[in-house]
Amino acid sequence: MDTAFLRQIEGFSLTTAEILYRLPDHPKLLQTYIWQDYDLAPRFPKLTDFLDFWDAHLDGALFRIRVAHRKLIAPAEFSFVEGELRLH
Repeated sequence: MDTAFLRQIEGFSLTTAEILYRLPDHPKLLQTYIWQDYDLAPRFPKLTDFLDFWDAHLDGALFRIRVAHRKLIAPAEFSFVEGELRLH
């Protein structure tokens, strides 16, 4: 069974973080890093662990983090249309 599918069933959503950080040798310059994984909104424990690791072990100081998430498994939405179309 697909691990990603199982995580979605458990309530995880696809989470993307745009991490803007300062270059260690040139702190006035910023660079972007994209992180993506399945995480639990709204606390995002996996992202928080990753950012804690970054802060403790990497030299590039964090400047800004933007987070987006989307549940891929959601109830289906149906809309009914009034009318009838007949062909021949």
